[in-house]
Amino acid sequence: MLLFDPIYLLFIAPPLLLGLFAQWRVKSTFASMSQVQARMSGAQAARQMLDSAGLHQVGVEQVPGHLSDHYDPRAKVLRLSPEVYGGRSMAALGVACHEAGHAFQDAKGYAPLIIRNMAVPAANFGSNIGVTLATIGLFLSYQIPSVGNLLLLAGIVLFAGVVFFQVVNLPVEFDASARARRHLVSANLIAANEEHFVAKVLNAAALTYVAGTLQAIMTLAYFIFRLMGDRR
Repeated sequence: MLLFDPIYLLFIAPPLLLGLFAQWRVKSTFASMSQVQARMSGAQAARQMLDSAGLHQVGVEQVPGHLSDHYDPRAKVLRLSPEVYGGRSMAALGVACHEAGHAFQDAKGYAPLIIRNMAVPAANFGSNIGVTLATIGLFLSYQIPSVGNLLLLAGIVLFAGVVFFQVVNLPVEFDASARARRHLVSANLIAANEEHFVAKVLNAAALTYVAGTLQAIMTLAYFIFRLMGDRR
């Protein structure tokens, strides 16, 4: 239903195109900044950043995959992809210290991170069940309007959890990048005139979060538009 609705395409095409551009930019920027050498590896930079805050208990591990880097708040571990863990480049330092920034947030009880983590179950449920219910509701609204609209409304409520997660996630990611950039310069892991190399990688990554948020918002807006249109 959604794939062949031209109105849906009007809603979703702009953020979808932005998302594709953001993914291309992340890959190309990471590849480019991987050629700019740094004094240490990503793992060493992350370890130093963590230790500077007394987070000696937070581990740093290598995991397989490309750009599979993340911080696990339950295990208290930074998991870095091979090119970030062992890479001695501005790209590796930027990504590794960004993930260390999440460990800082966790240790300090950063409110947006706490809210985001609490919203994860609702977002996971809403992204699957919410979209399914809304899609079925749209289909049935042409056959059995009362049932279709009820299912569509239920899907909207559930998918709103996805939008909430995406919106809360933005300050979490922006703050982690800001912490990384400040630490890299203040701890003399990079020179002040090298900070713009790291900024390129982190800003490219930030664009993917913005695109994801816009895509969720526009999807929700489409469902609401259809519900209100049917009621009129």
